Amino acid sequence: SSQNLSEEFAEAARQLKKEAPRIQFGKIDVTHQHDLRKEFNIQAFPTVKFFVNGSRKDPIDCKGVRQASAFITWVKRRTGPSTVLINSTDQAEAIIKADDLAVIGFFRELHNDSVEVFCETARDVPEMPFGMTASEDVCADYGIQKNTLVVFKKGKPVHSEVLEDGRQNKLSLTRLIKTFTLDLVTEYNIETSVKIFDVPVENHILLFTPTNSDTFNVIYENYKSAAKEFRGKILFVLVDTNEARNGRVFEYFRIRDIDVPAVRILNLTSDAKYKMPADEVTVKNLKEFCQRYLNGKAKLHLPSEEIPEDWDKMPVKVLVGKNFNTIVF
Repeated sequence: SSQNLSEEFAEAARQLKKEAPRIQFGKIDVTHQHDLRKEFNIQAFPTVKFFVNGSRKDPIDCKGVRQASAFITWVKRRTGPSTVLINSTDQAEAIIKADDLAVIGFFRELHNDSVEVFCETARDVPEMPFGMTASEDVCADYGIQKNTLVVFKKGKPVHSEVLEDGRQNKLSLTRLIKTFTLDLVTEYNIETSVKIFDVPVENHILLFTPTNSDTFNVIYENYKSAAKEFRGKILFVLVDTNEARNGRVFEYFRIRDIDVPAVRILNLTSDAKYKMPADEVTVKNLKEFCQRYLNGKAKLHLPSEEIPEDWDKMPVKVLVGKNFNTIVF
């Protein structure tokens, strides 16, 4: 909530006042400040912007940061180095084991495009520590030969990504790394819904199924298996259809009891919805559906009533989803 974020923001300000007194924190209620709201294009609340060198032009948006600790890290990484330079394996191990998650960049040398992209990505992911090394000994100890980014979870490597010079996209790396703050499949509920929307992946796939059904375990394992392949590109969400509090989600996707188990993809930017053409939730069907969607070949799903027989009889025609495009366009 806005109130909660406001408190975390104030806490970050208190701590940073001691550590970095040059950084000023301010709070504005824009309900009556229409000019400011317009100038800085404030559309959602709360919005946090970071102004650099006294300039009003192009402030940096601080998105999806909700904890005081992450605010502090975010600001520090904007005003100083965004990653810790690692010179020994002991130092690497200390960073990897200090938190649940850690990201380490292993490089041949510290001056190339890959390093730059890695450091920029670190600025946008304040939820976890970032370290980088160009030490041959450290790279050898982890068995790494190319420029590689490795995500560690609870001290163990869970993902590695080879960084090609100049070809890596910062946004896709940010998306990929942020997905590790969630489980491979995240069950939708009041607590997780905020986290789901904070991860900057605009494609969500949703599995609607009762979690107490006989077939649930098999379906869930298939779903999890497919999720590994699309990490960072499509966010895998589970919606328990037995949970009454999820009613609004079923309504939004027009899911009925007879439809489940059902699989849908939602694009958050366009609000477009896609239905998996196959009925069975197998790994093969899921992978094909996701791949077709990413290749732009999935069919838009327009839930619709059947076309009434007498839709064309009167001067005012009756339109439903199924005949709307044909008649109107």
